[in-house]
Amino acid sequence: MPNELPQATPFADDHAPRDYDPTIATAFWRALIQVDRVFLRFRSRFLGKVSPVHFFWGAADLAVTRFSGRRAPLHPGGVPHLPDDVTREAYSHEVSSAGFWPGDNPQDGPSFYSYAYPAPEGFARAPIAPVAARYDDQLGEFILPYDAVRTAPDPDAALLAFLQAAYEAAANGANWDRAALECAEGVIGRPRVIG
Repeated sequence: MPNELPQATPFADDHAPRDYDPTIATAFWRALIQVDRVFLRFRSRFLGKVSPVHFFWGAADLAVTRFSGRRAPLHPGGVPHLPDDVTREAYSHEVSSAGFWPGDNPQDGPSFYSYAYPAPEGFARAPIAPVAARYDDQLGEFILPYDAVRTAPDPDAALLAFLQAAYEAAANGANWDRAALECAEGVIGRPRVIG
């Protein structure tokens, strides 16, 4: 059964025809590859528990989540077609999560997002970068339009600035032990020197 969607038809019963445009599918795939590459860099800067970069097929978003290691308040649940027990397990500990979402319609457009659970006091008012980023009150998360990253002089730097600023808003606001959880960016294929 699909989840995160208000109207969900069980897969076995879903026979509705759908449009497929290989040009759009290829562009989305190429974007995911580049986003994954930058998310992996961001992920490597954290020694604490961190999720792999992973794809949520419900909303078709690519995400990565850092955990503080501390228990979080019981999540209220209520995600469409997703059992509350699943949501509560996912948010059993404090998180700072970021992702890339293609959007529901052309007016919204694709964007990057970042949120904290639970959101610490002042999270929405924390400084965010780059300039095109903003806090969306309705979504309860920071948003950065994909086009702002795609057209930036250094797209990797723009996205990393957003990911870091949003993480810092969560970690500083909730007093995470940043000294114990963070490290220099890793190098793929080279084990980190511990000493």
